[in-house]
Amino acid sequence: MKNTLLYIFIFGSITTFSQVGVNTTTPKEELHIEGATSTIRVEGLNLANNNLNLGTIENTRVYVDTDGDLVLGNGSTDIEVLFNPANYLEDPLDTGGADSNQINQTGVGSGYSQAGWPRVIGPGTSTFTLTRNAIVEINYSLSYEIYKSGRGIDDEHARTVQFYVYLRNGSHTGAIVSNDIDGTPITFAGNVGSLGYSGQFYTNGDRDGADGMEGFDRKYFATGHDYVKLGPGTYSPMFAGVMFVANTAGTGAVKMQIGGGDDEIVIVAHYYN
Repeated sequence: MKNTLLYIFIFGSITTFSQVGVNTTTPKEELHIEGATSTIRVEGLNLANNNLNLGTIENTRVYVDTDGDLVLGNGSTDIEVLFNPANYLEDPLDTGGADSNQINQTGVGSGYSQAGWPRVIGPGTSTFTLTRNAIVEINYSLSYEIYKSGRGIDDEHARTVQFYVYLRNGSHTGAIVSNDIDGTPITFAGNVGSLGYSGQFYTNGDRDGADGMEGFDRKYFATGHDYVKLGPGTYSPMFAGVMFVANTAGTGAVKMQIGGGDDEIVIVAHYYN
């Protein structure tokens, strides 16, 4: 009888206290730490014991592995900057061929022109490579100038300039990437592959007796941002643009050059399974 009561007491104790509480006598889970400022310390994950701990640089991400263990991961495990060349596009004016960076003005706001050419060709300078599926983040800053017969314009007409970035397969001369990894078409306003649309207004007129030349030899910048889901492969970012004016009277052969300043494009991969 005594042995039976002892067994019941021990079994009941194990069952009753299978939930552990810290700063609480009524735990709600297997481990319950109560207190608005309570923390947990695992010394096996600290800077002295784990070379993946980033220390004072920033907080280190904690992951759960297949066994349910808490582990540290590299900062680049699921996010990586793949592409960030300095002054991406060629600077000199080029008016012909595939590498032209000149865009002619239109009067109707249609007919985007592919323009610009990488300044340096090669991995990391004109291409980036994905080794696994990712949501690709694209950020760019594109320089442009507007001119007529090599000098600033003073016709006082308002203009609209628009740009987008697109990707090519393999290299800057490869086929345009027209679908994402799910087979969804990449397009905007009928332009295949277009990402990160950016638009600005421009006008040039008299100001304090300057005869409309205050924009002479000035570079402007447009910025864009977008995301696209891509699979493993090598890609090259390129640009297209358009410039149009509502009133074409007396405007003549106005043109736009892209790439004359410092052009930046940053590609960030957000990996996923």
